[in-house]
Amino acid sequence: MHENGSPRKTESAQTGNALPVAALLGGNVALAFGPWFVRLADVGPVAAAFWRIALALPLLVALCYAGKRRPFAGAAALWATLLIGGIAFAADLASWHLGILRTTLANATLFGNSATLMFPIYGFLVARAWPTRMQGAALLLAALGAALLLGRSYELSPKHLAGDLLCLLAGTLYTVYFVLMARARATMAPIPALALSSLASALPLLLFATLLGETVMPHHWGILIGLALASQVVGQGLMIYAIGHLSPLVVGIALLTQPIVAATVGWLAYGERLGWPDLLGAVMVAVALVLVRLAPDGGSIRSKAEGAA
Repeated sequence: MHENGSPRKTESAQTGNALPVAALLGGNVALAFGPWFVRLADVGPVAAAFWRIALALPLLVALCYAGKRRPFAGAAALWATLLIGGIAFAADLASWHLGILRTTLANATLFGNSATLMFPIYGFLVARAWPTRMQGAALLLAALGAALLLGRSYELSPKHLAGDLLCLLAGTLYTVYFVLMARARATMAPIPALALSSLASALPLLLFATLLGETVMPHHWGILIGLALASQVVGQGLMIYAIGHLSPLVVGIALLTQPIVAATVGWLAYGERLGWPDLLGAVMVAVALVLVRLAPDGGSIRSKAEGAA
């Protein structure tokens, strides 16, 4: 009887994961447009990160109250998690935006997405179990796809060392943010959790931008409004929803869709043509996502909990 029930549970878990996976991919697509908006903004890089948060906050709070009467009920028990998560996210944005200006775009994308490997490793350590063969194959295939996506233009140079280190720091801080927000999502809805963590991010970013002497007040608001909507409201909103339902492995592999979309934006906006290694790398990442979805647990946090019970 157990053998007959297992396929049904797997099929049910995979069907139930369809919406979180779609949200995860949609969030990564939206986030991939962030660097383009930052380049176009007429303020400093850290100031752009501040406006991304500040302009999104009123809409996020409004969405919280549109969903329920007391959206922040129970948040007091998570204040430390959300506060540290917000500060980690602020430091992630600041270091990554600064790193973009000090290294190549390929290097910044590579190191800034180091959470691709860090977050799944965290998931394996928490679960105290090695990945299955299919999960390991998916992670290896995704890593090879990333190498093809970024390997052609990657360049090690002392001139880029500071930028590379800043972007690597950003990827590490992004992992910390994911870990803390995944904990918050265990008991809190996605939009209220995102709103409170964003609130904790705003002031540190404003202070840092001021200390760096950046131009903070923009002359043109359209780009910054687009950055806030695409990256913080849509991008992070969908990501925070997804990490409450999916395993760190799925989230980590899906992060590699950002370089694919960013490369496409570069092709369309700046004439940066894609070669066959880029296209092959994109296909490998897509296959990796399919493989990890076909794994017995479907990449779901919920299915792991059911199995443990």
